[in-house]
Amino acid sequence: MKTVEIVGYKRANLGKSESKRLREEGMIPGVLYGGEEQVHFYAPAILFRELVYTDKAHFAKINIEGTEYDAILQDIQFHPVSEAIIHVDFLQLFKGKHIKMDIPVQPIGVPPGIQQGGKLIKKLRFITVKALPKDMPEYIEVDVSKLGLGKSVKVGELTAENYEILNSPLVTIMGIEIPRALRGKATDEEEGEEGEEGGEE
Repeated sequence: MKTVEIVGYKRANLGKSESKRLREEGMIPGVLYGGEEQVHFYAPAILFRELVYTDKAHFAKINIEGTEYDAILQDIQFHPVSEAIIHVDFLQLFKGKHIKMDIPVQPIGVPPGIQQGGKLIKKLRFITVKALPKDMPEYIEVDVSKLGLGKSVKVGELTAENYEILNSPLVTIMGIEIPRALRGKATDEEEGEEGEEGGEE
């Protein structure tokens, strides 16, 4: 899995006014926990783009005034109006210790249902995975090459390699939605067949 480096600085003051000042200067306040003590820091907002706005999972290397920590992005807060990042939480990683991450899903293949007029709908954007850091995937492939109209793939159909999937196996990941026009047509045909059968009696 790719690692994104975040170079930051320790925070001396933790108040709201200080956080607001940092954001006005293009900085994002954050906290790193999971180790012996929490580390409060701030870093330039531009450094978080590759970590946040992506369709793959990444590790992070947090460099705070020369001290490096391996970590994963655990939580992120956005401004309700501007949607700008306003705070980040990181969890420190340790070799040999299992972690949980939300891993993006990516469809593989061309579903027959699309050629029949259907639309591929993603019901689940992420799969929650438990694994050692070395075994954590960047994304999880979902084979949709055999999906016809109205068909879907559930979590239980995935094959996990060196990691554990924590979502319920009954949850639908993605499927082929039947358009209204086709649904109406199918209903009309069914009613027509029923009418013909009724006429023969």
